[in-house]
Amino acid sequence: MIEKLRITASRVIVVLLFLLICFSNRLWEETVPFVAEILFLIGVFLVGIACMGRLWCSLYIAGYKTDKLITQGPYSMCRNPLYFFSFLGAVGLGFASETLLIPFLICIAFVVYYPFVIKSEEKELMRLHTCAFDIYMKKVPRFFPKVSLLQEPHEYVVKPRIFKQHIFSALWFVWVLGIFEIIEELNVLHIFPTIFRIY
Repeated sequence: MIEKLRITASRVIVVLLFLLICFSNRLWEETVPFVAEILFLIGVFLVGIACMGRLWCSLYIAGYKTDKLITQGPYSMCRNPLYFFSFLGAVGLGFASETLLIPFLICIAFVVYYPFVIKSEEKELMRLHTCAFDIYMKKVPRFFPKVSLLQEPHEYVVKPRIFKQHIFSALWFVWVLGIFEIIEELNVLHIFPTIFRIY
């Protein structure tokens, strides 16, 4: 139930932001083009980190999400690394829109929405793993990684069929970058009308 609600809410937010980008004129492009280029480069950098991070997380969690408590690799640094890297990717896409408003709105959406999702998932993990999860909660931070805690095994059994499915969920950030470039060209050609003017 919570998973479906999370996905639905995420899709609604994405659609609203997408419409804002489609029908907006990005004023940095007109006033200070250099700033627009810097914002785009910051976005690409964050998206790259997000894709690599999500793939790293998926390597550990793919096929094991409910079977056992994962506490190695990125999960040794924070309890919700997938959400952390998704946050970086979403903010990166915001910067790639060459605005400051879009990444700001994305940050607000995360701060308002994801703590509830995380708390709900923690209740389920506590039910499934009881004492082990309680110890894990006391040792590992909830959201922001603590690099000094990193622990990685020499070997790890990966379920390739499930991992392959997770690859696509990590790469969609890159595809959205391409879509943003197409939208920008459509705006230049005035195919999308300008309703909003944003920085």
